[in-house]
Amino acid sequence: MQQNRQILTVSQLNRAAKDLLETYLPMLWVEGELSNLSAPSSGHWYFSLKDSGAQVRCAMFRNRNMLVRVKPEPGKKVLVRGKVSLYEGRGDYQLIVEHMELAGAGDLQRQFELLKEKLQAEGLFDPAHKKPLPAWPRRLGVVTSPTGAAVHDILHVLRRRFPALPVIVLPVAVQGNEAAGQIAAAIETANRHALCDVLIVGRGGGSLEDLWAFNEEVVARAIHASAIPVVSAVGHEVDFTIADFVADLRAPTPSAAAELISPDGPALLQQLKQYELQLSRCMAAHLRWHRQQVEHLRARLPHPKQKLQAQAQTFDHLEMRLQRAMATSLRGAQQRVERLHHKLQRFNPQHQLARHAHHLQVLTLRLEVAQRKSLEAQQQRLQRAAGLLQSVSPLNTLSRGYSILLTDTGHAVRDSAEVNEGQTLTARLHRGELICEVTAIKP
Repeated sequence: MQQNRQILTVSQLNRAAKDLLETYLPMLWVEGELSNLSAPSSGHWYFSLKDSGAQVRCAMFRNRNMLVRVKPEPGKKVLVRGKVSLYEGRGDYQLIVEHMELAGAGDLQRQFELLKEKLQAEGLFDPAHKKPLPAWPRRLGVVTSPTGAAVHDILHVLRRRFPALPVIVLPVAVQGNEAAGQIAAAIETANRHALCDVLIVGRGGGSLEDLWAFNEEVVARAIHASAIPVVSAVGHEVDFTIADFVADLRAPTPSAAAELISPDGPALLQQLKQYELQLSRCMAAHLRWHRQQVEHLRARLPHPKQKLQAQAQTFDHLEMRLQRAMATSLRGAQQRVERLHHKLQRFNPQHQLARHAHHLQVLTLRLEVAQRKSLEAQQQRLQRAAGLLQSVSPLNTLSRGYSILLTDTGHAVRDSAEVNEGQTLTARLHRGELICEVTAIKP
């Protein structure tokens, strides 16, 4: 029976209890009166929180208590956030504190945490949305109280670092019920009218209640919607607001914001002087090198008179060659003209006309001779034919006492059967004609 028992050592028990407490109890808020405060040289704080019925031991380590703006004093009522744990060495359970504030600010702190969680879930804190600041801003806009210390701190830094940077102050209330709306409206106005290319939104330090305008959702969304890069400069270095998480850059103080945004004028002047000195040295070396080059080229470059004389001699030589070439070309052209003139004379239309006229005269004479000979030959043939015709002509027969009977149509009557009784006929004699009437026909 004794062998089945699970026996723990004290260390194991305390370790199991610690694991159980840290696993099943989440981060929580506890309100109580601070007492038994101890701050050893390690920088850690050890104290108790108590109320009218109980108390609990607490430990707040150095890396966390450095961020606390509350001065821990016995008897103060505070609100802490932490995790329940157990100190194994003594078996005492305790609260490991991460944050401490006065108890009166507890509601505001809870609102702060709730809004922070909401906006973080929406991505308003995402580094991907952060816009880079301009390296050389042309105009700075400052959203703050015109009478507060923040604007004077910013202007003081700019006068020291870069007084040439123009500054536009967009006056707003930085605490009170109207402050958040005015801050958001000023950011929107700067964007709508493109008043600047970088904005500082902030104020001097104060309590959580004093800085609460920069924890309002309307301010956070205005910063997130701004096309102009926004630098949040709210309070002191230990103060954190919602605006710090949303802004493109958080500056621990307004003075630090002015330092981050403005170029370092004195350093730039010093750098420009160094550049000027380097440029002067480079220019001097450059001029020396070019002077050496000029001297070298001057030694190699002949006197212009010599070059002109050589060019003049070349010109004379070219002129003589040109004259000879032109004379040769002219003689050749004249010879071609003469040859063409002679050829043209041979083919002159007047000469052609004279030759053709002479040829025409010759042809005309030949034609006349040919015509005369042809006419004579025709006349001779005609005479021979006339003689032949005369020899066989019936007229010669008529001269021997014969006649030719013709009908009224001019038809020669060769047979008595061709005429009728009573028909009129014409008898052609050697000289004259007789009109006869047929009275009888004998076959």
